[in-house]
Amino acid sequence: MQLESDLLLERQKIRRKLVLWRCIACTIFIVSIVTIIAGSSLYKMGRNTDHLVKLKIEGIIGSDVSKQVKLIDDALADKSVKGMILCVNSPGGAVTGGEQLHDAVTRFAKKKPVVVSMGGVAASAGYMISVPANRIFALNSTLTGSIGVIMQAPDISGLLGKVGINVDQLVSGPLKGQPSMIKPLSPQGREMLQGLIENFYDQFVGMVVEGRHMDAAKVRELGDGRPYSGQQAVKNGLIDQIGTEKDAKNWLIQYSKLPSDINVTELKNKKPSKWFSKFVGEMLGDSMNGFIHQIVYKDHENLDGAIAIWNP
Repeated sequence: MQLESDLLLERQKIRRKLVLWRCIACTIFIVSIVTIIAGSSLYKMGRNTDHLVKLKIEGIIGSDVSKQVKLIDDALADKSVKGMILCVNSPGGAVTGGEQLHDAVTRFAKKKPVVVSMGGVAASAGYMISVPANRIFALNSTLTGSIGVIMQAPDISGLLGKVGINVDQLVSGPLKGQPSMIKPLSPQGREMLQGLIENFYDQFVGMVVEGRHMDAAKVRELGDGRPYSGQQAVKNGLIDQIGTEKDAKNWLIQYSKLPSDINVTELKNKKPSKWFSKFVGEMLGDSMNGFIHQIVYKDHENLDGAIAIWNP
């Protein structure tokens, strides 16, 4: 009898715990729904009011910039958006990513004004995405320019030979296996890759010529890969003015004849709420929480192909 009583009490405890957890889960669900609805309502209210948008491009520019491009295109389609402040603090990155962002900024700038505010560095592909703007601001100490393209071809064939490893490589043509990590770059392969680099460089120069309204010969003279300080960039025409983000915002307001107190909304990609991973972590342990963080929140940048980056 005592055993049955103990089992009954234990079952009642388990049931109470289940009811408690169900109530907590329902409460969290209801609060989340209310928060989403309220946030959506405030966002729609903000969209209906004239405002400026700000987009930050920070760190290495990856090959996949589709999320940033969508933010720009959506802002362009929003009639209440009257202009964009593009804050660039990047040494560059993938040529493909830089090209896509450059084209998205160009589309925006053709219909609405864009002003760039450069941070500590806005070089190579970071400069590439800035040139379509109506005006470019930088700090005195900003490193910008570095117009050029890099393609690296690692060769470990010497190391393999020292450890007695030989690798046979069968190719359909003499240039199919170029470049290769296991074979030295052939003269024909070097010529082929140099041709690609020069083509990418010509495209980069063309972007600067169009965006900055400069002579192509002048751009090529400046575009030998070197970075310039903000002061140097003003003198050679690569940027327009020394100033902060606040100066850039004030210029955009004056240029567009907008109210001085106009709201500025930062463009951000929506991320899953971190309360979910915290909630699961408390229930299943810190190891599961860490796993979810790695899967859901960790951002991976991919650099493949040619890169336009300032490499000190």
